[in-house]
Amino acid sequence: MNITGNTVFIPGATSGIGLALALELRSRGNRVIIAGRRTELLDRIVAEHPGLHAYRLDVTDPDAIAAVSKQVIAEHPEVNVLIPMAGIIRFEDWTTPAGFLGPAEEIVTTNLLGPIRLIAAFIEHLRTRPDATIVTVSSGLAFIPFAPNPTYSATKAAIHLLSEAVRLQLADTSVRVLELVPPKVATDLTPGQREDPTSMPLDEYISEVVELISTQPEATEIQVERVRFLRYAEVRGDYDQVVALVNRHG
Repeated sequence: MNITGNTVFIPGATSGIGLALALELRSRGNRVIIAGRRTELLDRIVAEHPGLHAYRLDVTDPDAIAAVSKQVIAEHPEVNVLIPMAGIIRFEDWTTPAGFLGPAEEIVTTNLLGPIRLIAAFIEHLRTRPDATIVTVSSGLAFIPFAPNPTYSATKAAIHLLSEAVRLQLADTSVRVLELVPPKVATDLTPGQREDPTSMPLDEYISEVVELISTQPEATEIQVERVRFLRYAEVRGDYDQVVALVNRHG
């Protein structure tokens, strides 16, 4: 993926990694379009950062995805990068159905069906662009289970394998698939995560991501140094130890 000269659509970019990445990509000479559920928040972000474009979108609503995607393509026909960033995490208690079924269904709808539906809405358009990229977002927890969040890890593992398989299908097209694999980053994804000293500072994460994209334009995964501990535990042969460590300290 080229780091500049793109028109980028990022659903789920009103906070955290999504917003920080949107602003950094804009500063690198890209036209950036964000989307989120809260109109007032979108309005404030656009007012604070002139040049951003914004649309209201709930990625759990398939009709909204179809309608907004059609509008984005019509109003920004040069869009060539799709980054489905929206994601949620919920704490689950799998000892009783009431403790996990509702949250698990919500996570699957947002984290897995959301990106699938967005790709479906954009794939035909992206194939018309001479240089297009789908940036998927998995997680270090796609490779290491974390007991309080089973479905989150499951959806992120699914995104990883989805990225691998779709990349093979699109190999002879103009569309590349790039997987972003974040570690624990200082955002508000979970309560206290922003202040947690084990979280990677958001600005450091974005800086390293952009540097990797800039220096490795043919990469298929963007792995900052901090996530490699999780990403390659099985390859190194210390998977059980890493699982124990992660689940002891969070």
